[in-house]
Amino acid sequence: DDMEVVRVMARSKDGTQVPVNIIRKKGTQLNGQNPTLLYGYGGYGISQEPGFLGPSRRVWFDAGGVYAVANIRGGGEFGEDWHANGALTHKQNVFDDFAAAAQLLIDQHYTSPEHLAVRGGSNGGLLMGAMITQHPDLFRAVVSDVGIYDMLRVELDPNGQFNTTEFGTVKNQDQFNALYAYSPYHHVVDHTVYPAVLMQTGENDGRVNPMQSRKMTARLQAANSSDHPIYLITTSAAGHGIGSPLSVTVGQIADYTAFLFDQLG
Repeated sequence: DDMEVVRVMARSKDGTQVPVNIIRKKGTQLNGQNPTLLYGYGGYGISQEPGFLGPSRRVWFDAGGVYAVANIRGGGEFGEDWHANGALTHKQNVFDDFAAAAQLLIDQHYTSPEHLAVRGGSNGGLLMGAMITQHPDLFRAVVSDVGIYDMLRVELDPNGQFNTTEFGTVKNQDQFNALYAYSPYHHVVDHTVYPAVLMQTGENDGRVNPMQSRKMTARLQAANSSDHPIYLITTSAAGHGIGSPLSVTVGQIADYTAFLFDQLG
């Protein structure tokens, strides 16, 4: 009863209007100081909906946090065209949409880069990798779960073959050019001030090779010139997240929540 949801529209790089759903406590002050967590996915035609989702988010709200969900391209919120405009050689639109959503939260004084965190997993982990490399100064902290970061090698894994319909293949010249243009691993730059990063993966992930998280973490640690930590947590009893034991799921939520509380003060 103490919560409310508002929907605002962010203007993406190409002018596309992108819905951003903001869940906040009633009476939230727009002073640019609210710790804010922005979530996104942007793939496979999967629509994202705002939700309260029980105790873990209650902790966030009770600490004064704002939570936002961006309905970026690649999802299915506006039909197949919305999905297609965020897939294959149009994948950069996904990243531009999410960055626009983050900028809107700053422009409307919900938060500031020092108080803004972002989170995504799997295909949303790729989104997080792109945010880290394309907009390292826009966020204070990033939580990326079971993500894909080396887009030139992902299809070498057995399950990667099934994902070429979404991302494309290195065997097609145009698709290779698009993949290489945004592949997060290939765009980490030495001596860059990166935000704090927490990556989580499962030792038994059959969907996304945990190698992806390991090598991206190592590359960021080597390149980072800030004091912000770059962490990796590998869970031996987990895979891609689906069907994980309750104890594992609770532990992972506790880890990333503690990380965000620490980094956002």
